[in-house]
Amino acid sequence: VEINQSIRPSPGTKLLSISFAVPQTYRSSTYSQEIQDFEIKASPSQSRIESREDQLGNRIRTYFWENPAGEIRTTVSVRARNTVLLDSLRLREIPFPFPHKAGGLQVYLEPSAAVQSDHPQIIQLAGQLSAGLDRQYQVVEAVQRWVVSNLHYVLQPDRYDALWALTGKQGNCQNYSHLSAALLRSLGIPVRIVNGITLDWPYQIEIEQDIFQFEMARGRHSWIEVFFPGLGWLPFDSQQSEFFVSNRYVRFEVGADNEQAINDGLVRWSGALQQGAPRVSETISAERIQENLALRGMIVDPSLPKMLLTPPVQAGRPLLARQDTAKTVLPVEAPEVPQVDFTALSYEKKFSYGNTDFPEHVNFAFSRTSTRAGQLTRNFLVETAEYVTSKEQFAQVFILNRPVKLEYIDLALHNFGGSGAIWIELSEDRDGRPGETAAASRRIPVQYFQNSVGYRWVRFDFNAEGLILSPGNYWIRLVYSGGPIINWFYSYGKNTGPANGTRSRSAENRDWNKVHAFEFIYRIVGKTAPWPIK
Repeated sequence: VEINQSIRPSPGTKLLSISFAVPQTYRSSTYSQEIQDFEIKASPSQSRIESREDQLGNRIRTYFWENPAGEIRTTVSVRARNTVLLDSLRLREIPFPFPHKAGGLQVYLEPSAAVQSDHPQIIQLAGQLSAGLDRQYQVVEAVQRWVVSNLHYVLQPDRYDALWALTGKQGNCQNYSHLSAALLRSLGIPVRIVNGITLDWPYQIEIEQDIFQFEMARGRHSWIEVFFPGLGWLPFDSQQSEFFVSNRYVRFEVGADNEQAINDGLVRWSGALQQGAPRVSETISAERIQENLALRGMIVDPSLPKMLLTPPVQAGRPLLARQDTAKTVLPVEAPEVPQVDFTALSYEKKFSYGNTDFPEHVNFAFSRTSTRAGQLTRNFLVETAEYVTSKEQFAQVFILNRPVKLEYIDLALHNFGGSGAIWIELSEDRDGRPGETAAASRRIPVQYFQNSVGYRWVRFDFNAEGLILSPGNYWIRLVYSGGPIINWFYSYGKNTGPANGTRSRSAENRDWNKVHAFEFIYRIVGKTAPWPIK
């Protein structure tokens, strides 16, 4: 993995420093990381280097430049051997509650400004989730299931603390981590925050006739580790996995919260600045040298609205196993529709619906903001997008609970170039998959779809179709001719649709059997009629 930074100091900068967290070898019962090489290069050469180890065991190197006159470039390179083993975990013997007071765990039991484990709302919810449970793994899983099911992902939240995530039911990776930590700490379970990077290599799990695909963006990420007596720390990604993280995670730094674990990539400066804060860009590249991967799975609870991955616990028995696990089909529930002549209704009220939150016109390489005077921390704003004009075809479900006269469908896209045209084909649902094409939008020539900074709404016109959609499930498919190079932005998890509502297939395959854990950004625009009909 290679992390490249470019820092342009403002004229008048007297002293500028950049800190780096040195990744360390780490082992748990499920995820292990062996660091084989680590190197930092800087140009021009630094004035001095300071090395230290903080009270949590993080190793920090800080590079200083006095009176920097031009651009500073740094390159961090690391080679890691990451292993994930999903054998049965022996967690059933650990009771709840369990006293966690010794061994340096106290810092991970205490509240903080970002992890408000002493707040009445946090305490109340944690008590409800843990009621009647007498094993720690049950409590931890109950919390994770609640967080995954009730929060929806946004890239740019107003705040990053646990309480904001709880009250608004939304957040980015920091919010997910802080809320999980707050709920568990309020119950006396130690949790620490981990910062590192994730790599954008998808991995697949075969489950009956479907292939479930999971992937993260390439960029900075925050997750948690939970302490289990006798086993030590186990990693969790509060957005999608419990008791493990995949080998696409590279671990750099830990803290009681993300306000404490800020050292990696931290830029500080002082002086009489003439043009404000320095301008910082960052790019991350990675090479997969070798990988051995074999995964299979089953759906334990089809009622869970979002995907949550877990290994088996003791003797191969899945957590919270149900008696009806033989039925592993995830339904895409359609609303009940009364017998109505929808063409006879009056469509006058404006209608807009979809998964709509994304950062418009953002340059992800230059996305840092100052959290306090004289300091820039790394952030977690990542580019989550799929290349959708390849040989693989993608489809996104949307569910209407009322009739709509369709005017437009907007997609969050970025044009990287090429030629040809793009358009949307719309189909009804057929057994949880896209059916035959029912309607198509006007085509947009790529030359009229201008390149811009970041992603923006692109409008696909359906007005000529005079299309009236009754309540039900429909699928959006982005189709193209020629050779355009288009990315479609997505959000982690399922903000508006069902767990299996994003699918793809290869050009040679007619069955939409690949299920994605993300949800594309889309907006349905039109007019609706009075509903429901009495």
